[in-house]
Amino acid sequence: MLRVAVVGSGPSGCYTAQSLVQQDARVRVDVLDRLPCPYGLVRYGVAPDHEKIKSLQNTLRAILEHERVRFLGGVPVGPGGVPAGRLRELYHAVVYCVGAAADRRLGIPGEELPGSWSATEFVSWYSAHPDAADDGFLRGVRSAVVIGVGNVAVDVTRILARGTTELSPTDMPHAALTALAAGRVERIHMVGRRGPSQARFTTKELRELGTLPETGLTVDPAEAARDPAYTDPSALPAPQRRNVEVLRGWAGAPAPGARRLIRLRFFLRPAELVAREGRVGAARFERTAPDGHGGVTGTGRFEDIEAQLVLRSVGYRGVPLEGLPFDPARGTVPHLAGRVLREGAVAPGEYVAGWIKRGPTGVIGANRPCAKETVASLLRDAPFLTDRDLPGDPLAALRAEGVEPVAWTGWQAIERAEARLGASLGRSIVKLPDWESLLSAARGADE
Repeated sequence: MLRVAVVGSGPSGCYTAQSLVQQDARVRVDVLDRLPCPYGLVRYGVAPDHEKIKSLQNTLRAILEHERVRFLGGVPVGPGGVPAGRLRELYHAVVYCVGAAADRRLGIPGEELPGSWSATEFVSWYSAHPDAADDGFLRGVRSAVVIGVGNVAVDVTRILARGTTELSPTDMPHAALTALAAGRVERIHMVGRRGPSQARFTTKELRELGTLPETGLTVDPAEAARDPAYTDPSALPAPQRRNVEVLRGWAGAPAPGARRLIRLRFFLRPAELVAREGRVGAARFERTAPDGHGGVTGTGRFEDIEAQLVLRSVGYRGVPLEGLPFDPARGTVPHLAGRVLREGAVAPGEYVAGWIKRGPTGVIGANRPCAKETVASLLRDAPFLTDRDLPGDPLAALRAEGVEPVAWTGWQAIERAEARLGASLGRSIVKLPDWESLLSAARGADE
């Protein structure tokens, strides 16, 4: 028998577990997660109004319910939890699928002002992540700036503009739904430092902005035309060409009568967040111009955009995990085909998959081939890994050391509690938003 710990229950962790049990009938997998709930970014990163993507939870559920897979939630690995070295003693192999938990920063003056947040923090709030801040994101906000032109930027822009009618059927926590319903956001500026043809959003996500009730969209054609490919997109790859065609359809003045306005801005580089009355009052941008090599250069001309809320969405970074090597330049764990490298040498029994392996790139499906590569390496190493005797069932050892994991039955109890909460509010399922309510619901499985 080969016992493997997979750290992280998001898509990369679940695909790793699936590949292991499919390819070798002797493998037993424990999927550990710091949170009491599984599914990682599918639960806590996918926008609540994207029900089709969120339905991927059904696929991940089937993996975690496999007879040779155990879900052990509420088990942190590292400081304050189970040391990485201890996991290595309890299992023949450990695969770290911990993602890229930190957001990139702008590095500009004023970034620490109240009202300045990462898009990650905002997403965590409206997704009911138990670590999320609840600090009045929308209080007094009339104008918001979203810095970035990727899919996460589109998500937060769309949620800011959504109405209660569209969001009420989702699993959004009730406090976030209530705050969004009471919000008075009238203008949302989504801003990129380069041109329309270099934006990172997908066309499907972009088009959704054009379907929002009572919301107008506008693109300044003169601003966008600084990108030569905007004027003539014929030479662009198909995805970028479709994006430009959608944006060109929104050029000029929006239709009258909209309650909210989304402005897509280009060739503006964040320079400073300007304080007014002790919090963000405006975002200052430097106008940029194409440099002829795919980048931009500053022009020395600046523009202020009024904003009481600024959300930066400029990428993610992996964070070091105590007990594992880390490449700070890439934000990943050094590896060879998924095998962890320590000072250039393969570390027996230690593996990585997902964003902590390859960096924060690719859609959810990209985690499947990534996991398969790591599993192939692990199974090739299996004859050597199983030479080592283990001290017994890892779960018994963890419990003896004071660790009380949330088992699959605990997660099912959380699901039932969220269904009851939704019913009491006249909605469908509504997520429990904090550690206390989640753990209390999980404990109900034993009562």
